[in-house]
Amino acid sequence: MTRRLRLAAGLLVAVVTLVLPAVLDDSALAVYILLGLAAMVTVGVSLLMGYAGQVSLGQGAFYAIGAYTAALLALNGAPPLAGLVAAPVAAAISALVIGVPLLRLRGHHLAFATLAMQLILLSLAGQLEFTGGDIGLQGIPQFGVGSFEATSASVYAYLTWAGLALVMLVTHNVIASRPGRALRALATSETAAASSGIPVGRYKLVVFALSATFAGLAGGIYCFYTGYVAPGSFPVLISIQYIVMAVVGGLGTIWGAVVGATAITLLVQGLDLLASLPGMPTYAPSVLSYAVYALVLIVVVLFMPHGLVPAVSGRLSRKRARTPYR
Repeated sequence: MTRRLRLAAGLLVAVVTLVLPAVLDDSALAVYILLGLAAMVTVGVSLLMGYAGQVSLGQGAFYAIGAYTAALLALNGAPPLAGLVAAPVAAAISALVIGVPLLRLRGHHLAFATLAMQLILLSLAGQLEFTGGDIGLQGIPQFGVGSFEATSASVYAYLTWAGLALVMLVTHNVIASRPGRALRALATSETAAASSGIPVGRYKLVVFALSATFAGLAGGIYCFYTGYVAPGSFPVLISIQYIVMAVVGGLGTIWGAVVGATAITLLVQGLDLLASLPGMPTYAPSVLSYAVYALVLIVVVLFMPHGLVPAVSGRLSRKRARTPYR
């Protein structure tokens, strides 16, 4: 019965995902696309924090690396498909290089180090000439394959959610594999995992690179959709937002990342509408975002410490256990 319910829920989500781009207007479709991109990055954050036990405040940096890589290749004559493929590869290579020294740190030391990494990257992007400086890169070509060119937002919506489906599939296979079981042991205790023969350092680096790959893929799609990237497109707040999404949905759960991204994205859109009302100060959006993130985290930690998806699934499991068989 549980398997049938999961299959039915999965089919329902797939149908809704395919139908929505055809019925949403342009403004709602933009939110739908950004939601999918955020979910793509959040799946990697959930994998990194929930299974490897590593806290990263710099996922926005890998999002930016993917976007800048795809944009630079497309602007210099490379096919957009090549740019999109290169985006996650560049992010993964960057994570491998950066992760070797950074992953020697733990806890808040690692979190602050990844935050510093994003600040350094944004500073360099704002100073270097080939990245366009603070103005950024403009006029990025539309995504296309051969003679086909993505000229409508609905095409980017399907591309985004196809990318999310791929990310979720890869994550599911990783979790269900033997390395996935080793990662669960690693998240519980690095010392115990190492004493069991698990190569702790190697696994941490691989998961760090895999989460960066997901962020890079999302960044590649983002640059083609917007046609413009700049340091201001990847503020530090965006990395904090991904962590909030992962925690709210449920760390270490695939669907938790999607649910958390949906909840926070819709909440942010509501705050933006509130901040745009007449009489609101110009700094209202950022202040409201930080305040609501803090409030949401406090509520979730107090009342649903494992996140929305584990809380709901746990309640349903207890309800089924109390239901007598007939």
